[in-house]
Amino acid sequence: MSEPSSNRKKLYIQDVAPRDGFQNEKQFIETQDKIDFINALSQSGYAKIEATSFTSPKAIPALRDAEVVMHEIVRNPDVIYTVLVPNVRGAQRALECNVDEVNLVMSVSETHNRANLRMTREQSFEQLSDVVSAVRGSRVAINVSLSTVFGCPMEGDINAFDVLELVGRFAALGVDGVTLCDTTGMAYPTQVGKIGREVRKLFPDLTTTMHFHNTRGMALANTLAALEAGIDRFDASLGGLGGCPYAPGASGNVCTEELVHMLELMGYDTGVDLTRILDIAATLPALVGHDIPSQILKAGPRLTLHPAPDQGA
Repeated sequence: MSEPSSNRKKLYIQDVAPRDGFQNEKQFIETQDKIDFINALSQSGYAKIEATSFTSPKAIPALRDAEVVMHEIVRNPDVIYTVLVPNVRGAQRALECNVDEVNLVMSVSETHNRANLRMTREQSFEQLSDVVSAVRGSRVAINVSLSTVFGCPMEGDINAFDVLELVGRFAALGVDGVTLCDTTGMAYPTQVGKIGREVRKLFPDLTTTMHFHNTRGMALANTLAALEAGIDRFDASLGGLGGCPYAPGASGNVCTEELVHMLELMGYDTGVDLTRILDIAATLPALVGHDIPSQILKAGPRLTLHPAPDQGA
């Protein structure tokens, strides 16, 4: 018998599949399918859903329907709906759709930032500073996701000082939260614990989220290290959808269902209905046109039982 949720430590699970997952799909996901998918997630106990991206449709045609999606989804008042915005124009489009939060993205790695955003880090920071100025004063929260915090596929190790310095610059601008992203699955547990503790110690007023990819099979181990460091918010992607175009072989984000399965077994209160999200995950192969990496969907939860083999008379 499970412990009552009131006695369990509360964690906040944030699904990024509608944005980080769908934008990486070769096959365009129809707008109504996106709306139906987000509506299903909205009834599953998530704290936050990253619904879409207000980037240029030319840059990310997979999410060219951002306005329609945000206007047509049925919002759950208990869910924060966040969207990625790259610049002031994107922020203006997002504000017109009454989003709850804007998510700003840049890399700690200079090389990755140039490859991914075609700007220097300093140019990105200036552009995102303008976004913060444009959004500040509204009811909309501001989160900053920092890519390649734990390593860059082109530069290698990232100096932790560079991470902390960039977090500090955004904190000084007055952002509400920061997400530390393991963009290409280079993080390892002791590293995660060290950086997680430092960010929480130096910036206690920032809401800190961890964003892990499972490229090298360490996403769940890194989650445990983050928990020990006091982190209580985690991005995840249903079915493990996602990837990174600048990291050959990079897999998607940690599977939401695998993360929730582990955390609930350990006695944490994720708020997420595992049975419900497994039902939704089962629809993904048909939706995206290929298999998904979810092991829980394939094997079932831990206590999925099977009949004993027939031993004969």
